[in-house]
Amino acid sequence: MSDEKNTACRVIAVVNQKGGVGKSVTSTNLSIGLVRRKNKVLIVDLDSQASQTVSLGWRLPDELETTIATQLSKIMENKPFNALEGILKHNEGVDLVPSSIELSAMEMRLVNAMSREFVLRNYLDELKPNYDVIVLDCPPTLGMMTINALAASDGVVVPVQPEYLSVVGMTQLFDTVGLVKKQINPNLQIEGVLITLANMRTNLAKFTVEKIQEAYGGNIRIFPQPIPYSTKVKEASASGKSIFAYEPKGNAAFAYEQMVKEVDRNGRQVRTGIRDAKKFEPTR
Repeated sequence: MSDEKNTACRVIAVVNQKGGVGKSVTSTNLSIGLVRRKNKVLIVDLDSQASQTVSLGWRLPDELETTIATQLSKIMENKPFNALEGILKHNEGVDLVPSSIELSAMEMRLVNAMSREFVLRNYLDELKPNYDVIVLDCPPTLGMMTINALAASDGVVVPVQPEYLSVVGMTQLFDTVGLVKKQINPNLQIEGVLITLANMRTNLAKFTVEKIQEAYGGNIRIFPQPIPYSTKVKEASASGKSIFAYEPKGNAAFAYEQMVKEVDRNGRQVRTGIRDAKKFEPTR
C-alpha cells in the first residue's frame, strides 16, 4: 500500500452495551467483507470473553502468548513493545489481535492509568500504517474499554436486535457516543445502525424497526438491509468462517454485503474529502 493510503486508515468500533446482538458476527463479516473489497483489515478483540477470537478459529485464547491485554499492559507500564507481535492471520485474509481472560482485569487498571482514555489509541496508532481499516469488537458494556474504543475510532457501527429492550439501550449508547464526541474525540461519527437477528415476518420486528427509523433515522443512517435470523450465521462462526465463505449465496451473506458496501463507500469518500455519513447529534 502507498504511504498516502496508510495514513488514511479508518478505525471502526462495533458497539452495543447489550450482549447477544451479534457484535462479534458483525465484526467478522464487516472485516472480511472489506477484505473482499480490496482493503487491508485488522480486527481487534476487546472483549475478555474472546468471542471474536474463538469465532475466527482460535479455540483456546487463554493459551495465546500475546493478546491485546499484553500490549495494553506494556503501554500503561511504559515498556517497549512491538505492535505487530501476536497478530494472527486468518485464512480469509483478515488479521486479528486476539483477546483472552487477562483482559478482564484491564478495566480497573485503566481507571487509574495516566491518559486512561487514550491507551488503546496509542497502540492503534502504531498499527495504522499497515492497514486501511481497523475494526474494534467491543465488550458488552459502556466501561473504560469501550470508552477507549470510542476515543480511538472514526466511526461506530451499532448492531441492534429488533426488540424492545435492545432499542431502549440505544439511547444510553448514543448519549455515551455524544459525550465522547464532545469531550474526547470530535471526529467520531455513527456509521450506522444495523438491524441483526431479524425475523421481519413478525409484527414485533416490523414495529421495532419502524420505531428505530422514527427515533433516529433523521440523524443516523439505518442500514436498509436487516441481517436475517439464520442458523447459518451461527454455524459459520462455529466453523471459524465468515458467512461469505460458509454460505455465500444465502440471505445473510447478501445482507452483510450491502452493509459492507455502504461502509466501504463512506470510507472512500472520507479519504477523498467527502463525508456521506449523516450528522450525528447527541440524543439530549
